[in-house]
Amino acid sequence: MAEKKQTQEEIEQISQDLLERELKKELEGKTQREIDKIMKDKEKLKESIASWVPKTKLGKEVKSGKIKDIDEILNSNRKILEAEIVDSLISLRSDLLSIGQSKGKFGGGKRRAWRQTQRKTKEGNVPTFSTMAVVGDGAGHVGIADGKGMETLPARDKAIRKAKLNIIKVVRGDGGFDSVGGGNSSIPFKIEGKSGSVKVTFMPAAPGTGLVAAEEMKKILKLVGIKDIYSRTDGRKRTTFNLAKATIDALKKTNPKIYGGRK
Repeated sequence: MAEKKQTQEEIEQISQDLLERELKKELEGKTQREIDKIMKDKEKLKESIASWVPKTKLGKEVKSGKIKDIDEILNSNRKILEAEIVDSLISLRSDLLSIGQSKGKFGGGKRRAWRQTQRKTKEGNVPTFSTMAVVGDGAGHVGIADGKGMETLPARDKAIRKAKLNIIKVVRGDGGFDSVGGGNSSIPFKIEGKSGSVKVTFMPAAPGTGLVAAEEMKKILKLVGIKDIYSRTDGRKRTTFNLAKATIDALKKTNPKIYGGRK
């Protein structure tokens, strides 16, 4: 019995070491202000998970410890309706895609994360902000979603929360034919994805190649944990919404067991 307890303590220690290593990697190269913000957000997330009262059957199973692996949920294709389910099982990082454009002469404004629209009412102009968030753990799990709000921060929080509900599992490869080497820096085979007029093609690449892709696609691929890939894009590539959705559509095809056949 004592031996079993000691083994459990060793497992917990290994898990703690891995978490500390991930945190150290995440804080590397950040300013003190950014580090303070990240630590504050992590503490806030811990408090949120601790005070979380699940409403769904899946949430209750996760909270009780019956389910301890996100892949168990994704492999069985169960619907995630609470963002806390994902937060409890994996540590996620988030980023915003540049879907908007600031004002500039002759339409030459800089790309930004917020897209502002407004509608005319009797009281005046009512502005609305929208953004697109991507979340991932760098180990094959990623999700995207858009969010709208009367202000920027509520729109961001809504997008991140919805992205957690849309999490998918991506199968990675070593960049060789059918991933004979067993690595995970690239994808296992050539894949294609489509959304609207945008068509994306990803091809495996050898270690050291880097991400040969558009800037907004790089944000998604980095959060998946892919380091080497070749890409080709056709259609109206400046439409970031469709570009991101086509990227996710392609990444789903690395896992035909869950998301359908390889095309």
